[in-house]
Parts: sequence; structure tokens; C-alpha cells
Amino acid sequence: MAEVNKKPIKITETVLRDAHQSLIATRMPTEFMLPIVEKMDKVGYHSVECWGGATFDASLRFLKEDPWDRLRKLRDGFKNTKLQMLFRGQNILGYRPYADDVVDAFVEKSIANGIDIIRIFDCLNYLPNLQEAVNATNEIKRREGRGHAQVALSYTLGDAYTLEYWADMAKKIEEMGADSICIKDMAGLLLPYKATEMIKAMKENTSLPIQLHSHYTSGVAGMTYMKAVESGVDVIDTAMSPLAMGTSQPATEVMVEAFKGTPYDTGLDQDLLAEIADYFAPYREECLKNGLMNPKVLGVNIKTLLYQVPGGMLSNMVSQLKEQNAEDKYRAVLEEIPRVRKDLGEPPLVTPSSQIVGTQAVFNVLMGERYKMATKETKGMLRGEYGQTVKPMSQEVIDKVIPGEKRLTGRFADTLENEMDKLEGEMKQWKQQDEDVLSYALFPQVATDFFKYRQAQQEKVDVTQADTENKAYPV
Repeated sequence: MAEVNKKPIKITETVLRDAHQSLIATRMPTEFMLPIVEKMDKVGYHSVECWGGATFDASLRFLKEDPWDRLRKLRDGFKNTKLQMLFRGQNILGYRPYADDVVDAFVEKSIANGIDIIRIFDCLNYLPNLQEAVNATNEIKRREGRGHAQVALSYTLGDAYTLEYWADMAKKIEEMGADSICIKDMAGLLLPYKATEMIKAMKENTSLPIQLHSHYTSGVAGMTYMKAVESGVDVIDTAMSPLAMGTSQPATEVMVEAFKGTPYDTGLDQDLLAEIADYFAPYREECLKNGLMNPKVLGVNIKTLLYQVPGGMLSNMVSQLKEQNAEDKYRAVLEEIPRVRKDLGEPPLVTPSSQIVGTQAVFNVLMGERYKMATKETKGMLRGEYGQTVKPMSQEVIDKVIPGEKRLTGRFADTLENEMDKLEGEMKQWKQQDEDVLSYALFPQVATDFFKYRQAQQEKVDVTQADTENKAYPV
């Protein structure tokens, strides 16, 4: 019998970032992560995704933690494993486009504080919005021998998103100077046999490694991973079982077992994975008990496939309708979303385009007239501030919402002056480390509130220490 060529599938573990972002709104604190790091470091993961995405905002806003401190602590613990982050292209981890000098500084500090792989995506798959982050990563790699730029393509459906489109994008990403490609299937829309076609088409056009990231929202991700691996994908993203499935990723242990004894065998130790799962299991129960994890996010939501709407976007839309006492308009809004998406050039639905399309759909339905009121983000999208879309936007909508305005045809960042000096000047009274300027750049008000909290905590410590010293050494 002929020997089969072995190609062990590599695994990126998401439990410290996307898994808890998807299931418990990014609320896992650093102190809970640290005790399990040593065991996770022994697994042999391709990488551990532990930073970026919404973790930065949530750390400052809700957990009163310095996200940079989290990264440094994780880096200290993971001696043998690459650390990975998610980066929103020109938007970094925020919600507006930043000048290139801010992008450069953020990439530099991310790598300096411990990140190995930066996964860079754009909500429109507009590659010029990714180039600066790729260049900055490559410059550090050239200078210091560290850093890996992975460009992520946001997967979506529509007339424009053909096999030729994906294959052509793979080639362009390689030409940009990226080190690898990720298919970012944020809504769980990629079906098993479509994955086979897509990966084969991309592999014909690029020699870069291809990674697949999907969510279990629609129930197909495990099957899609199986077909993707058979088609030559190099890495898959999974989450430890207590924080897997639902709106999170397929379970790590299930995928490891599924490929056991095949040419794709991961070689990972199920006993060690079981010990790690045992650590997270009580935390899951606690989150269910205290309401941090809503049981609704744990099932299969077939509407994702029917309406191409990511789970997070659906829950956001429901809460907007609830606030307006208009929950009876849910179906009307669901039906309006594809229409708004088409008007705006058929963008993938991922942060921030998903929020822009979803909110505008809610307004269109509640107002009883389409685009009677448009959000400033919708106007920004129509002006080209978020980048260029694959298909043209509706001229009728442009004329109604931004009549007579000139539209951008290139990168919005090209219209921006350098920002770092100005930002530092605005927040210098709070600066304790260079990284604080970047925290302020992304979330000025949230970061300032955190800096005030940090200062108050430090003053408390100083007072306590002074009291202790006075008691120990009475005059």
C-alpha cells in the first residue's frame, strides 16, 4: 500500500480572544487567563490568539485593565508559543481610519510587547487600507527578525465574490508582501464544498500558507474545516470546548480527534487538552449563571445563512429595536439589510461595515422612508472614507444622502496629517508609558477614564504604604 503524504494540520487557539469575545462580550480578565498559560504553552499550537479585536476596548472600558499590561504578562508566560492578534487595518483596533504614523507606532509597540503574528483585515477587503500595516510589520521583521503579517479576507456572498475574485485577491496579497493569508469567515457562511473550491483556486494563485477562521453560528464550521483541510488549508482556528461552538469557533479537542490517525493528524495531546478544558469548564458555568453568557448564543442560528448576518450584528439589531419598542419590525429589518448592503456596494458584513449596514436598515424601517435619516457612518461609507467597494454604490442613494459632495477614490488615510505628536500633546498629563498615547489615540474618552482610575488606584497604594511605614517606624 502506497504511503500517504503526511500534512499535519496546525491549530490556532482562540480561547483567550475570539472565543470569549464571541460568547461573553470579551469580558475574560487577565488574572483568570494567567494560571492556565503554562499548560497551554505545552500544547504545541501554531499560535494562540490573545489580543486585538475588541479586547483592547473591553479591557479599558469594562475590566479597568491596561491591555498592554495583559499582553506583556501573556508574553512572559508563553515561552514557546507564538502570540497572535487581530488588527483592523487602517482602523487599528478602533472605529475610524488613523494616519499612517499611528498605524506604524501601533504595529511597532504590538510586536515590542510580545505579538508575533498580526492578522490584518479591512471591512471592505480594500487592500490599500491594509498595506501600511503590512509595510510596518515587514520593516520590523527586516530590522529585528520578528513579526509576521497575515492578511485576512473577510468572506462574504454576493455577485462580485466569485472564485476568480478570491483567487485574484490571494495573488494580490502575496504581491503586497504578506507572510500568509487568512479566510475570515466571521458569519459562518462558508459551506464545506465551497471551501474546497475556494482553497484550491487560491492555492493555484499563491504559495503563501492559508489559514481558515470560521464561527459555528450557522452550524457548518466543523464540516467546512474538514473539507478545507482535505483541500490543503494549512491552519485552522479552534477554541477549547467550554468556550467553543455557538457564535465561537469549532472545539479544539473535536478537531484534534477528527484528524487523529489521518495524514492530517495534529499530534496534539488530548490528555493535556482535557486538563485545559477542565480549567475553563467552571468559568463557562459561572458565566451562564451570572448572565454574562446568554444561552441563545450557544445554539445554531440558521438565519445567518438565510440573511448573511453575523451573530453579533443580529444581537445588536435586536437591542436597537427593543430600545425603540419596535421588536415587531424584526423581520422587516432583516429583509432590509440585504437591500442596504447592495446600496452600499455589497461590502462584507464585519466590524464596522456590519454595524453601519445594520443600523441604517433599522433607521430605514423605523422612519418609514428609506434614507430619510442617514447615520454619519453611512455618509462616510458613501463618501468613500472607509475605502472602495467591490461593486458601485447606488447613485440614487448617494444623491439623496450626500447630494453634490465629492467622493474619495483612494485611501482616506492619504488625506490625514500625522497624528502622534498632536495626540501626545492632548494626553501628556496621563502618560506613564509610550503605549498610553496609543490607548488614547484609539479610545480618547475611555482611555482618559482608565488613566484617572489608574491614578486613583496608585494614590490609594501610596497612602496604604505610607500608613504601613508610619506604623512600623513611629516617630
